Amino acid sequence: MSNDEKLSCGVVGVGYLGQHHARIYSELETSTLVGVYDNNPERAKEIADKYNCRVFNTIAELGEACDAVSVAVPTDRHTEVALPLLDQGCDLLIEKPICTSVEDAHAIVKKAREKNLIVQVGHIEHFNPVMSFMETHVKSPRFIVADRLAPFNVRGTEVGVVLDLMIHDIGIILKLANSPVEKIEAVGVNVVSKREDIANARIVFKNKCVANLNVSRVSFKKLREIRVFQKGMYMSLDFMNQKGHMVKINGLTDIVPEEVPFEKQEPLKSELASFIDCVKCKKTPKVDATLGLSALEVALEIERQIDAIIKE
Repeated sequence: MSNDEKLSCGVVGVGYLGQHHARIYSELETSTLVGVYDNNPERAKEIADKYNCRVFNTIAELGEACDAVSVAVPTDRHTEVALPLLDQGCDLLIEKPICTSVEDAHAIVKKAREKNLIVQVGHIEHFNPVMSFMETHVKSPRFIVADRLAPFNVRGTEVGVVLDLMIHDIGIILKLANSPVEKIEAVGVNVVSKREDIANARIVFKNKCVANLNVSRVSFKKLREIRVFQKGMYMSLDFMNQKGHMVKINGLTDIVPEEVPFEKQEPLKSELASFIDCVKCKKTPKVDATLGLSALEVALEIERQIDAIIKE
């Protein structure tokens, strides 16, 4: 495919997040939104009418018509949707987390390699300008604190808060620490749902970087912040508002705070534009299935420890 050609794209699942995938595919100059599929035909028609595309009766029919597809169904359905689409030759963007089990993730990775297809995982914060700033300025982090809070929403409760929210920060911290995980300690509690709604995890890496992650989906406020400490510098950054500051330390009395001048952007638009570019040019995505699998493995170990506490 030449760079001048538009990529034919579709979306499976047009709920809260999938509707935005459809919107952006219809807006980008590099893609054409061919159509959508959803278990709810009325919802599918609503989105299709809004963005002037076709409603498909089956996922297979949509796959036949598309070069690339976003999989934005609930996490516990990712595998059953993704594997047949890969068999049809579709490159995929699978919303985070890649799926709910390591075995299923390996099956997706294996199928994509066999078919020479791209699987990008929707860890959207990697396309936030906050992450771009950290990738440039974080060199050797010693301590990282990530806080992610949200009010309760029934959407997403097919999984616990670790796979729902903490998975974002796990992916970020794995990238920043850039070292194998040595030890994980986790606690959590279920408040509203059957799975954990509040969780804390402490991850120690082999390079001695330590990360402390806090998440809640029963909070009265929204919060998506990260603090990174390294020799001579620390930074406090806000993913949600795309702002923050960095403090440089030169001796005990020379402490210089600086506001970070972010150029605000819509991370999902950047993510989908990057996905399209990777498909057209056959490039490895910034968040490929391998990174998605690594984040899932850490998340599932955190869940395992929390499940043991909840069942006591």
